[in-house]
Amino acid sequence: MFPAAPMAGYDRAITIFSPEGRLYQVEYAFEAVKRGMTALGVKAVDGVVLAVEKRSASPLVEGTEKIKKIDSHVGVAFAGLFGDARVLIDQARIYAQSHRLVYGEPIPIELLVKRICDIKQVYTQHGGVRPFGVAFLFAGVDRKGPHLIQTDPGGTYLRCKARAIGAGAQKALDLFVKEYHDDIKIEEATLLALRGLKEAMEDGFTPENIELARIDVYTKEFKIFSTEELAKLFEKLR
Repeated sequence: MFPAAPMAGYDRAITIFSPEGRLYQVEYAFEAVKRGMTALGVKAVDGVVLAVEKRSASPLVEGTEKIKKIDSHVGVAFAGLFGDARVLIDQARIYAQSHRLVYGEPIPIELLVKRICDIKQVYTQHGGVRPFGVAFLFAGVDRKGPHLIQTDPGGTYLRCKARAIGAGAQKALDLFVKEYHDDIKIEEATLLALRGLKEAMEDGFTPENIELARIDVYTKEFKIFSTEELAKLFEKLR
């Protein structure tokens, strides 16, 4: 007789805990995030920056956008499964629009994040479903100032100063630990985000292969940079 596998079938359903109190399918969803393209964010005293790696599976396919605007004052970057991200981003847009219609003001960033995490958490405790294999970095500005908030597949969220998710996350995080400071301004944060992404990407760090977006406390408008604007920023990195 062969010995039983360590997991012993505890990964067959999302509703089954292992004897160690682990939900293996949730851990598998975390692995899907770790294998995704790198996404990162940096919060400044006057805004937030998002940057992501952008790759295409074929030269005949246009690159898929990994930074999405949710509302004028908030956007999101993600790592993990594109299909799962699309569904949750669409739901986040509905929440943001509904809040504007009912209350006549932009939705608070943390409230929006909580609602998306509520959906993620529900998908960790019901049979017949699987967890969402995607992590988000929400960036926005509301009455409380700038926010950078990470969500994970289990429905947890973290308020962050600087954060990276995806395949090259650790290299970017190492740089942030060394060079981030609490009084960083949006322009410096933009260059730090680009440098973090350069560390994370093994090759192909060009304006065509990345996306960058930011929002500041002055305009409160989420802006995604064009390739031409990125090329000008690249000159400041040299």
